[in-house]
Amino acid sequence: MEQNDVMRNAALVESILYLESDPVSDSNLARIAGLQKEAVAAALEALETRLAGPESGLQLVRIGGGCMVSPKKEYWEDLKDRYGKKNEGRLSRAAMETLSIIAYSQPVTRAEIEAIRGVQADTMIRLLLERGLVREMGKKDVPGKPVQYGTTREFLMLFHLESIADLPKLEETEAERFAFAR
Repeated sequence: MEQNDVMRNAALVESILYLESDPVSDSNLARIAGLQKEAVAAALEALETRLAGPESGLQLVRIGGGCMVSPKKEYWEDLKDRYGKKNEGRLSRAAMETLSIIAYSQPVTRAEIEAIRGVQADTMIRLLLERGLVREMGKKDVPGKPVQYGTTREFLMLFHLESIADLPKLEETEAERFAFAR
């Protein structure tokens, strides 16, 4: 493929990513752009290289199995007051703690969350469900069949993670705490 074709495809892919509000998978990019997957891969590589330069305030990020264009982290401090979530969108410490337990222990039941936190979790789970950060993943095969919870794609997007495997690693003592309910 000629360099001009790669650059044109990169510009087309960039335009699609600009117009889409959610991460777009490589296969969806190929479908939308009318390109072969190999051409999309080459375009994404060229776009990532171009955006990595100091003349761009954007970066290509992979989140939840897709990619999107977002501001570079070094500019976020200057932008967050205008473009960041407002205070009402922030999660409380209790909600963040509950979300962390779910993220690191999923699938996890309400009782397991409460055993780790040491307090009731109904309100926090309901809040996280309403925000779309967690979802019901099924029922645990034990008496009473309690609901198990896990994180969503919105969670991955909020924390700019490609997958749950990209969560920061826990120290041994913290890992033991999150595994308490097992």
